[in-house]
Amino acid sequence: MSYCYSGSRVVVRGARLARLIPPPCLLTHHTPPTTPSDLGFELQASRQLCYHPSTTLLSHPPCLQHQSFSLSTMASTIAQEKAKFTPPDNLGTKYAVDEVHRYMVDCMVAVGTPKPNATALADVLVAADNRGHFSHGLNRLEMYANDVKQKVCAGDALPTITKESVSTALVHGNNGLGPVVGNFCMDLAVKKAKETGIGWVCTRGSNHYGIAGWYAMRATKEGFLGMSFTNTSPLVAPTRAKKPALGTNPLALSAPAKNGDNFVLDMATCVVAVGKIEIERRKENPIPEGWALDKDGQPTTNAAEGMQGALLPLGGSELHSGYKGYGLGMLVEIFCGILSGKIFLCLQPGGQYGPNVRRWMQTDQEADLGQCFVAIDPSFFAPGFEDRMSDLMDHCRGMESADPNKPVLAAGDPERSHMEKVKTEGGITYHINQITDLPMGPQELEIPPQEHTLAQLDMF
Repeated sequence: MSYCYSGSRVVVRGARLARLIPPPCLLTHHTPPTTPSDLGFELQASRQLCYHPSTTLLSHPPCLQHQSFSLSTMASTIAQEKAKFTPPDNLGTKYAVDEVHRYMVDCMVAVGTPKPNATALADVLVAADNRGHFSHGLNRLEMYANDVKQKVCAGDALPTITKESVSTALVHGNNGLGPVVGNFCMDLAVKKAKETGIGWVCTRGSNHYGIAGWYAMRATKEGFLGMSFTNTSPLVAPTRAKKPALGTNPLALSAPAKNGDNFVLDMATCVVAVGKIEIERRKENPIPEGWALDKDGQPTTNAAEGMQGALLPLGGSELHSGYKGYGLGMLVEIFCGILSGKIFLCLQPGGQYGPNVRRWMQTDQEADLGQCFVAIDPSFFAPGFEDRMSDLMDHCRGMESADPNKPVLAAGDPERSHMEKVKTEGGITYHINQITDLPMGPQELEIPPQEHTLAQLDMF
């Protein structure tokens, strides 16, 4: 890894953008740039990084006595400069939705996933980013790829039905990709709901399945109410506990309204999803107080410490009714890990639950997650469901806001707004650190770079 000075620019090879700061000898002042216009970083298809000198650079940097020099000789200096540098929140890169989708599919195929399964995964991840949930889109690609590459997730597996009735089913995911399992289960629930009014499907032997709302909305496309739940790795400390015992255990409900409108609730049962803390860690930002505990069970605003400690249940501390979030997390665990899972202390295969689920990002054993999918046909109940749904949502939206600049919204409105923004701007804008921390480069996957490097549309 080295800096190479070539006339009008300095090229840094084999490095990630988020980790690099120009040596102080290249700057007339040691204050690092703080705005996009001050930064001259350029991410190229060859995965090289260029810093374009401007008027703030010395015309003849005294440290560049040779054409190139090793970063190792300047490690401490660069580390000091990096510590001073905080990328602004609006520093980002924009990519076409289709290009992001292609990149994800190609990466998963490169680690041995059949294209149909890779496509199912990419559909969910791109939907997350398109809807503004950056914690569950491109940010998650590394986890899925590593699981398949390490063979703790079977990228080619398909789920099977192990037990069913006219309105219920128990499915085994066979350790397949979560979105492959989730799509199968919700489609099965919808099929049963068409016949009996309700379909309730639980699965075990699954993996992380992305945003829970994806599967709930899959039912709403058929005019049904959809619900989706999953347990996850233990990350959340029960109220009064120091250590985690439950997952973030998200739940989702999607309900159809008139004229294509719908209510889409998609929420973790903790204060914040772990992915949001990961995003703040990547940005090197502090996290709000009340999100997490450190490894000693004390509140922290340090994202890295929060990742090593535990998240707080929805509501936060006991004083702020965190026990309600704790209860909701248990509800999801009952639907997912307990209802579908194995008998305690027996060898019967089945989903894990609570503290028995493998640790976050652990790759030495299968995840064996439990999940639950429900589809309800409202026509089996009182007529006029969509009319009443629209009336309630529109009433809330039309209420006078305490802050004129912040209108009252219904669940799903922020996501629709973000999707419209992506459409208007012609692409998804990612924070620069999300792009530069991508693990799926040509060297890691041993694939031609021109086929697997995101084609950049607009920098800054």
